[in-house]
Amino acid sequence: MKNASHSVFEDVFALLCAGLFVAFGIFLFQSQELMVGGAAGLALLSTYVFPVEFGLLFFLINLPFYYLAWRQISKRFMVNTFISVTTVSLFSEWVPQFVDLSRIDPIFAAVFGGILIGVGMLIMFRHSSSLGGLGILAFYLQSRFNIRAGTFQLCVDTVILSISFLFIDAYLVLISILAALCLNMVISLNHRPERYSLPQSVKPVESSADIDTNADDVDHLHPQNG
Repeated sequence: MKNASHSVFEDVFALLCAGLFVAFGIFLFQSQELMVGGAAGLALLSTYVFPVEFGLLFFLINLPFYYLAWRQISKRFMVNTFISVTTVSLFSEWVPQFVDLSRIDPIFAAVFGGILIGVGMLIMFRHSSSLGGLGILAFYLQSRFNIRAGTFQLCVDTVILSISFLFIDAYLVLISILAALCLNMVISLNHRPERYSLPQSVKPVESSADIDTNADDVDHLHPQNG
Protein backbone atom coordinates (compact mmCIF):
# COMPACT_ATOMS: atom_id res chain seq x y z
CA MET A 1 0.00 0.00 0.00
CA LYS A 2 1.44 3.35 -1.00
CA ASN A 3 1.56 5.95 1.76
CA ALA A 4 0.71 9.42 0.50
CA SER A 5 2.33 12.41 2.15
CA HIS A 6 0.19 14.71 4.24
CA SER A 7 -1.06 17.82 2.52
CA VAL A 8 -0.03 21.27 3.70
CA PHE A 9 -3.46 21.78 5.27
CA GLU A 10 -3.23 18.45 7.11
CA ASP A 11 0.24 19.30 8.43
CA VAL A 12 -0.71 22.79 9.59
CA PHE A 13 -3.96 21.70 11.26
CA ALA A 14 -2.29 18.75 12.99
CA LEU A 15 0.64 20.86 14.20
CA LEU A 16 -1.71 23.52 15.58
CA CYS A 17 -3.57 20.83 17.53
CA ALA A 18 -0.27 19.34 18.72
CA GLY A 19 0.96 22.76 19.80
CA LEU A 20 -2.17 23.28 21.87
CA PHE A 21 -1.73 19.90 23.56
CA VAL A 22 1.88 20.68 24.45
CA ALA A 23 1.13 24.25 25.54
CA PHE A 24 -1.66 23.12 27.87
CA GLY A 25 0.56 20.41 29.32
CA ILE A 26 3.26 23.01 30.01
CA PHE A 27 0.60 25.28 31.52
CA LEU A 28 -0.28 22.51 33.99
CA PHE A 29 3.41 22.05 34.79
CA GLN A 30 3.92 25.76 35.38
CA SER A 31 0.86 25.96 37.62
CA GLN A 32 2.54 23.49 40.02
CA GLU A 33 6.17 24.51 39.37
CA LEU A 34 6.94 21.17 37.75
CA MET A 35 9.80 20.56 35.36
CA VAL A 36 10.15 18.87 31.98
CA GLY A 37 13.14 17.82 29.90
CA GLY A 38 14.47 18.98 26.55
CA ALA A 39 14.36 22.52 25.20
CA ALA A 40 11.10 23.13 27.06
CA GLY A 41 12.88 22.24 30.31
CA LEU A 42 15.71 24.64 29.52
CA ALA A 43 13.14 27.37 28.90
CA LEU A 44 11.33 26.61 32.15
CA LEU A 45 14.61 26.68 34.07
CA SER A 46 15.50 29.99 32.43
CA THR A 47 12.28 31.58 33.68
CA TYR A 48 13.72 31.25 37.21
CA VAL A 49 16.85 33.16 36.16
CA PHE A 50 15.61 35.72 33.65
CA PRO A 51 12.49 37.89 33.86
CA VAL A 52 11.25 36.57 30.51
CA GLU A 53 8.14 34.54 29.73
CA PHE A 54 8.43 30.85 28.81
CA GLY A 55 7.07 31.30 25.28
CA LEU A 56 9.75 33.76 24.20
CA LEU A 57 12.55 31.78 25.84
CA PHE A 58 11.38 28.55 24.22
CA PHE A 59 11.31 30.22 20.80
CA LEU A 60 14.79 31.75 21.22
CA ILE A 61 16.41 28.56 22.53
CA ASN A 62 15.27 26.68 19.43
CA LEU A 63 16.58 29.17 16.88
CA PRO A 64 20.16 27.79 16.59
CA PHE A 65 18.90 24.27 15.95
CA TYR A 66 16.95 25.02 12.77
CA TYR A 67 20.16 25.05 10.75
CA LEU A 68 20.91 21.51 11.91
CA ALA A 69 17.39 20.42 10.99
CA TRP A 70 17.76 21.99 7.55
CA ARG A 71 21.14 20.43 6.79
CA GLN A 72 20.91 17.08 8.58
CA ILE A 73 17.25 16.06 8.19
CA SER A 74 15.12 17.86 5.60
CA LYS A 75 13.67 21.23 4.70
CA ARG A 76 10.15 20.00 5.33
CA PHE A 77 11.12 18.77 8.79
CA MET A 78 12.72 22.13 9.57
CA VAL A 79 9.66 24.11 8.39
CA ASN A 80 7.23 21.87 10.28
CA THR A 81 9.38 22.06 13.41
CA PHE A 82 9.43 25.83 13.13
CA ILE A 83 5.61 25.79 12.96
CA SER A 84 5.44 23.52 16.02
CA VAL A 85 7.84 25.58 18.11
CA THR A 86 6.15 28.86 17.16
CA THR A 87 2.72 27.41 17.92
CA VAL A 88 3.80 26.16 21.35
CA SER A 89 5.48 29.50 22.11
CA LEU A 90 2.34 31.48 21.24
CA PHE A 91 -0.20 29.12 22.79
CA SER A 92 1.75 28.89 26.04
CA GLU A 93 1.27 32.66 26.38
CA TRP A 94 -2.41 32.57 25.42
CA VAL A 95 -3.64 29.58 27.47
CA PRO A 96 -3.43 31.40 30.86
CA GLN A 97 -5.71 34.10 29.43
CA PHE A 98 -8.46 31.54 28.83
CA VAL A 99 -7.93 29.11 31.74
CA ASP A 100 -7.87 29.83 35.46
CA LEU A 101 -6.94 26.95 37.77
CA SER A 102 -8.24 27.45 41.28
CA ARG A 103 -7.01 24.04 42.43
CA ILE A 104 -5.25 21.04 40.90
CA ASP A 105 -3.39 18.19 42.53
CA PRO A 106 0.32 18.24 41.60
CA ILE A 107 0.39 14.51 40.85
CA PHE A 108 -2.62 14.82 38.54
CA ALA A 109 -1.00 17.82 36.85
CA ALA A 110 2.18 15.80 36.35
CA VAL A 111 0.43 12.73 34.93
CA PHE A 112 -2.10 14.55 32.75
CA GLY A 113 0.40 17.19 31.66
CA GLY A 114 2.92 14.52 30.70
CA ILE A 115 0.28 12.66 28.70
CA LEU A 116 -0.80 15.84 26.91
CA ILE A 117 2.77 16.72 25.93
CA GLY A 118 3.40 13.13 24.86
CA VAL A 119 0.30 13.11 22.63
CA GLY A 120 1.33 16.46 21.16
CA MET A 121 4.82 15.21 20.37
CA LEU A 122 3.36 12.02 18.89
CA ILE A 123 1.23 14.09 16.48
CA MET A 124 4.31 16.11 15.57
CA PHE A 125 6.30 12.97 14.81
CA ARG A 126 3.51 11.68 12.57
CA HIS A 127 3.70 14.93 10.60
CA SER A 128 7.50 15.14 10.16
CA SER A 129 8.00 17.61 12.98
CA SER A 130 9.32 17.86 16.53
CA LEU A 131 9.67 20.22 19.47
CA GLY A 132 13.05 21.14 18.03
CA GLY A 133 16.04 21.97 20.16
CA LEU A 134 17.82 19.10 21.81
CA GLY A 135 15.91 16.50 19.81
CA ILE A 136 17.46 17.86 16.62
CA LEU A 137 20.88 17.99 18.25
CA ALA A 138 20.48 14.40 19.43
CA PHE A 139 19.70 13.30 15.87
CA TYR A 140 22.77 15.15 14.56
CA LEU A 141 25.11 13.64 17.15
CA GLN A 142 23.80 10.18 16.39
CA SER A 143 24.23 10.52 12.63
CA ARG A 144 27.58 12.36 12.80
CA PHE A 145 29.36 10.85 15.80
CA ASN A 146 27.36 7.66 16.42
CA ILE A 147 26.20 8.90 19.83
CA ARG A 148 22.84 7.29 20.54
CA ALA A 149 20.08 9.89 20.50
CA GLY A 150 18.18 8.27 23.36
CA THR A 151 21.26 8.18 25.56
CA PHE A 152 22.07 11.82 24.84
CA GLN A 153 18.49 12.91 25.51
CA LEU A 154 18.41 10.95 28.77
CA CYS A 155 21.66 12.56 29.94
CA VAL A 156 20.44 16.06 29.12
CA ASP A 157 17.09 15.50 30.83
CA THR A 158 18.90 14.15 33.89
CA VAL A 159 21.05 17.30 34.03
CA ILE A 160 17.99 19.54 33.67
CA LEU A 161 16.09 17.75 36.44
CA SER A 162 19.18 17.78 38.65
CA ILE A 163 19.64 21.55 38.23
CA SER A 164 15.94 22.06 38.98
CA PHE A 165 16.67 21.00 42.59
CA LEU A 166 18.18 24.48 42.97
CA PHE A 167 14.92 26.20 42.08
CA ILE A 168 12.02 23.96 43.13
CA ASP A 169 11.27 21.60 46.02
CA ALA A 170 12.67 18.08 45.88
CA TYR A 171 9.13 16.71 46.11
CA LEU A 172 8.18 18.58 42.94
CA VAL A 173 11.28 17.30 41.15
CA LEU A 174 10.24 13.74 41.98
CA ILE A 175 6.76 14.43 40.64
CA SER A 176 8.39 15.87 37.53
CA ILE A 177 10.17 12.54 37.03
CA LEU A 178 6.74 10.89 37.13
CA ALA A 179 5.58 13.36 34.47
CA ALA A 180 8.58 12.51 32.29
CA LEU A 181 7.78 8.81 32.67
CA CYS A 182 4.19 9.35 31.52
CA LEU A 183 5.35 11.46 28.59
CA ASN A 184 7.85 8.89 27.40
CA MET A 185 5.41 6.01 27.88
CA VAL A 186 2.95 7.70 25.52
CA ILE A 187 5.64 8.07 22.86
CA SER A 188 7.32 4.68 23.29
CA LEU A 189 4.03 2.75 23.22
CA ASN A 190 2.52 4.60 20.29
CA HIS A 191 5.38 5.74 18.06
CA ARG A 192 5.78 2.33 16.47
CA PRO A 193 4.83 2.68 12.80
CA GLU A 194 5.51 -1.00 12.05
CA ARG A 195 2.63 -1.98 14.32
CA TYR A 196 -0.03 -0.05 12.45
CA SER A 197 0.22 -1.15 8.83
CA LEU A 198 -3.08 -2.52 7.58
CA PRO A 199 -3.11 -6.28 7.14
CA GLN A 200 -3.40 -7.41 3.54
CA SER A 201 -5.18 -10.63 2.76
CA VAL A 202 -4.70 -12.48 -0.50
CA LYS A 203 -7.75 -14.19 -1.88
CA PRO A 204 -6.85 -17.39 -3.72
CA VAL A 205 -7.83 -17.49 -7.37
CA GLU A 206 -9.83 -20.61 -8.09
CA SER A 207 -9.85 -20.40 -11.86
CA SER A 208 -9.05 -18.18 -14.80
CA ALA A 209 -12.75 -17.42 -15.11
CA ASP A 210 -12.60 -15.56 -11.79
CA ILE A 211 -9.91 -13.30 -13.20
CA ASP A 212 -12.00 -12.45 -16.23
CA THR A 213 -15.11 -11.89 -14.12
CA ASN A 214 -13.37 -9.51 -11.70
CA ALA A 215 -11.09 -7.76 -14.16
CA ASP A 216 -13.57 -5.00 -14.88
CA ASP A 217 -13.99 -4.31 -11.16
CA VAL A 218 -10.31 -3.56 -10.58
CA ASP A 219 -10.50 -0.20 -12.32
CA HIS A 220 -13.13 0.93 -9.80
CA LEU A 221 -10.98 0.28 -6.72
CA HIS A 222 -9.27 3.23 -5.09
CA PRO A 223 -6.98 3.40 -2.04
CA GLN A 224 -9.00 4.45 0.98
CA ASN A 225 -6.21 6.47 2.64
CA GLY A 226 -4.96 8.27 -0.43
